[in-house]
Amino acid sequence: MSEIQLEQRTKRSLLFYPKIYLMIITQDIKSKMHYRADFFISILGMLATNISGFVAFWLIFQNFPSIKGWTYHEMIFLYAFSLLALTPVQLFFDNNWSLRFAVYSGDFVKYCFRPLNLYFYFVSEVVDVKGVGQFVFGLAILIYSWEHLAIPVNFQTILLLIVAMISASLIMIAMMTAAAATCFWIMNSGMVMVFLFRFKDYAKYPVTIFNQAFQIFFSFIIPIGFVSYYPSLVFLRPGHIHPLSYLTPLVALVFFYGSYKLWMRGAMKYSGTGS
Repeated sequence: MSEIQLEQRTKRSLLFYPKIYLMIITQDIKSKMHYRADFFISILGMLATNISGFVAFWLIFQNFPSIKGWTYHEMIFLYAFSLLALTPVQLFFDNNWSLRFAVYSGDFVKYCFRPLNLYFYFVSEVVDVKGVGQFVFGLAILIYSWEHLAIPVNFQTILLLIVAMISASLIMIAMMTAAAATCFWIMNSGMVMVFLFRFKDYAKYPVTIFNQAFQIFFSFIIPIGFVSYYPSLVFLRPGHIHPLSYLTPLVALVFFYGSYKLWMRGAMKYSGTGS
């Protein structure tokens, strides 16, 4: 596949891809609704998983009033923020988990002959409805913690929240996109995905509760601190915002663009199974 072909796929009108995407996800959701029990069980299962995480936080704070200066409601805010940041990954980019199987079996070749951007075409094929339950629960506890922390509700804070949430989501999407892309070069890419995905659990905690080495690791190597900790400081510690908090949107854009280019580079080199 030539670079010119890939460029032509990318340079479409701004309305083209949203229109195509809406058509694809509509069909995917319709197909899932044929198995309604599975549809709702998936949502309830994810909801139950997140509720159990919330209960774990509650139990911890029954014995400790704070953890290294972080109160219960501040920790719940971080927890909710990380859940909401992870939701778009699970809802709209979950097909990255299947990339390695398509590549190893040779099925990925079918994406190479459609007049669409490869990355868009592949990830848009699947919508994981489990993310709906996570979104509802995450939004509920974000509102709960927001109210108890007495964070002002105005145009500025809502705008900052939207920017911070989009940035955090882009970082999570970038992590999984980069991890999935390794399948174009290595056989055990599934281990890479699982390894990186496990880091999402650390996004629920403030970076400062870890030692110096891990703080550097979560800030500059695996930027999980930018998923909830740094952007949340804008709301939780407005008088003591870390300089890295202001860099969150830039880090998100650079990281996402880099992971996207890595994914596309692997796709360009793809030539089937060779059999």
